[in-house]
Amino acid sequence: MNGMNSMEYGADGYMEQEEEWEREGLLDPAWEKQQKKTFTAWCNSHLRKAGTGIDSIEEDFRNGLKLMLLLEVISGETLPKPDRGKMRFHKIANVNKALDFIASKGVKLVSIGAEEIVDGNLKMTLGMIWTIILRFAIQDISVEEMTAKEGLLLWCQRKTAPYKNVNVQNFHLSFKDGLAFCALIHR
Repeated sequence: MNGMNSMEYGADGYMEQEEEWEREGLLDPAWEKQQKKTFTAWCNSHLRKAGTGIDSIEEDFRNGLKLMLLLEVISGETLPKPDRGKMRFHKIANVNKALDFIASKGVKLVSIGAEEIVDGNLKMTLGMIWTIILRFAIQDISVEEMTAKEGLLLWCQRKTAPYKNVNVQNFHLSFKDGLAFCALIHR
């Protein structure tokens, strides 16, 4: 999809992305469960550097504190001081600080607002984490002007190459049995 390269999704781009995910079967419950598990592991691999972690991706980012910490760890930058209150507006303020930071890096989050994250909306939280992964982990991959998706596929192929039972060819069928995910997490 052409909007993926610039990572700026307009309303049409978001709908096209969602339609593409549905065609590829990425929004089915089994895939969502696998995405949740994988994204949680990715977040924890970074949060461990700060001496913490998450158990539930849709619950543990609701107050914005661990989300802000994750962004600090992966970016190496300091975010504004978080609000420490426990009321909903404090949580929304913290998540907004995180979303504003993401936006300051040139990433436009369409249809993902602080309220959805604070409310524990799994689909929106996964979308936000995927966007963070694209911006902070994948965007830096550039091999002969590949798209981020192609670069990620190449990275997955390289990381899983030592595993004889893992053959990553795409992001759908190659990950269905879970071996590719296990290999990536093990590396």
